[in-house]
Amino acid sequence: MELAFIPSPSRGVLYLGPIPLRGYAFCIIIGVFVAVWLGNKRWIARGGRAGTVADIAVWAVPFGLVGGRLYHVITDYELYFSEGRDWVDAFKIWEGGLGIWGAIALGALGAWIGCRRRGIPMPAYADAVAPGIALAQAIGRWGNWFNQELYGKRTDLPWALEITSSADGRVPGTYHPTFLYESLWCIGVALLVIWADRRFRLGHGRAFALYVAAYCTGRAWIEYMRVDDAHHILGVRLNVWTAILVFLLAVTYLVLSSKKRPGREAVVEPGAEASAAEADGDDGSAGEGKEADAKADDEAKADEEPKADDEANDEAGSAKKS
Repeated sequence: MELAFIPSPSRGVLYLGPIPLRGYAFCIIIGVFVAVWLGNKRWIARGGRAGTVADIAVWAVPFGLVGGRLYHVITDYELYFSEGRDWVDAFKIWEGGLGIWGAIALGALGAWIGCRRRGIPMPAYADAVAPGIALAQAIGRWGNWFNQELYGKRTDLPWALEITSSADGRVPGTYHPTFLYESLWCIGVALLVIWADRRFRLGHGRAFALYVAAYCTGRAWIEYMRVDDAHHILGVRLNVWTAILVFLLAVTYLVLSSKKRPGREAVVEPGAEASAAEADGDDGSAGEGKEADAKADDEAKADEEPKADDEANDEAGSAKKS
């Protein structure tokens, strides 16, 4: 008998009149806002303008959503195109089903377009948003909790996840909460990247590469725990192979980039420093004007003091003569 477990919500959608409010969609939206907020703070700290991260995110986020959905539909095509399935469901992104590999790949394409339009180096932008992306994933994984999906093997641990739904082949019981494992891992990845970036002043895309390598390390063992249907290659889940391949690419980039382009970018957004200097110049001019006015007032007071003394002496002389 289980003494403790993580309960699953009875349903993943609430209705505000005729409008459905889906927990999965809320988690994705909140994650995007957190990623943009943190990315903006890091971008400004690197010398960029406020608002640039959000402007580029307008390109990156839609591309990422499309890429994530495409990866999911392609790798799980039987859910939408096999006998008895409705292919229209492939477009129902709000019901769940986003592949992080496709989201990052196509999202990077959207970010590249946005960066080119602003004349910004793509690697510098990627470094700024890397920890925010990890936090967005941490938040987004709770969407799987709302949908009662992507859980692990059966367990009676105190933090086991209780599955109550029997839809789509689910078997009610308690399972490893892989959504929670990945969420916590992504938080750790974000903290790791922030620390390493401050400690080693990572640049030229290396902070992003560290995020990718660290995420893939956790995703490989978490993916191995899952029991949902998946394609296998040599007896290993497809996403495990993907994580291994992407990890190797990220580590290779880290090593080669550190040798070819050590340090970090001196300028991440052309014109940002000039704008800041102009703002400082305006403040300096105002300060100089105030100092000049104060100096003029002091000189006027100094001129008035001798005149007052002379007038007092004249009055004293007149009194003596009288």
